Amino acid sequence: MKEVDTRKKTPGRTIITVVLALICILWTIPTLGIFVTSFRTADAVNSTGWWKAFTDLKSFTLDNYNQVLFGQRFSVGNASGTQAVRGATMLSAFLTSITVTLPAVIIPIFIAAAAAYGFAWLNFKGRNIMFGMVVALLVVPLQISLIPILRDYQKIHLNGTYLGIWLAHAGFGLPLATYMMYNYISTLPRSILESAFIDGASHFTTFVRLILPLSVPAIASFAIFQFIWVWNDMLVSLVFLSGSKNMVQVVTVRLMNMAGTRGTDWHLLTAGAFVSMILPLVVFLSLQKFFVRGLLAGSVKG
Repeated sequence: MKEVDTRKKTPGRTIITVVLALICILWTIPTLGIFVTSFRTADAVNSTGWWKAFTDLKSFTLDNYNQVLFGQRFSVGNASGTQAVRGATMLSAFLTSITVTLPAVIIPIFIAAAAAYGFAWLNFKGRNIMFGMVVALLVVPLQISLIPILRDYQKIHLNGTYLGIWLAHAGFGLPLATYMMYNYISTLPRSILESAFIDGASHFTTFVRLILPLSVPAIASFAIFQFIWVWNDMLVSLVFLSGSKNMVQVVTVRLMNMAGTRGTDWHLLTAGAFVSMILPLVVFLSLQKFFVRGLLAGSVKG
């Protein structure tokens, strides 16, 4: 009897492959255009499209990245003539974004992990109602809470401080973090916890030494979401860091200012966009092996 070759492609699979390839190409072309633009001079960007750049290789330059990383050059007139000065650098914005993002990722992870452990393994009155409230917070848009929180921050002098924006980002990310952590922790074998309790371990010891190490996939999945969301955020940073005495700016705010008052410095904006993508890509590629496991946790129960 002839064996059926299961690897043989059917017409349906071929069509799906072609459609997916076309989607990838259509998605990649604009990114390629932005990448090419980031290496072109301002005159070339304003005169011709990016697809014509390869016919004029003299229009390519690294000066865009030089201005983005080490400060944009401005001409300032004074009594002795005109002097070229450099503006704020992207490097300082990088440090500010890292200072904002890392605590905003770490804080909700530990709070949500502890809350998820309680919802999954502890029996207490009102547990289901409280968890339902957490899930309901997932659909509440953060924009409606910005002004009330800002007013409270002004009263307690937290506006314009790193602590204020850390707490804001942590609060906005807690519902999703708790939900994702609960889905994963609730699937862990109960025999592991029972063995720990028999050996005399407390809930805190069990949580720290067993639950957290076993929950690395869920933690990594949320860390990717939270890191990218906070790193790319501009609205929350503008609201809660606008009152800073040192006028600190995160990467997204610096990119907005790089566009110029009339939005003509696209050659710098595209270069800054690719510079700002480096760290999120490193984070995603470093944690991607846990990403799918963390997202699918709780989807199938045997």
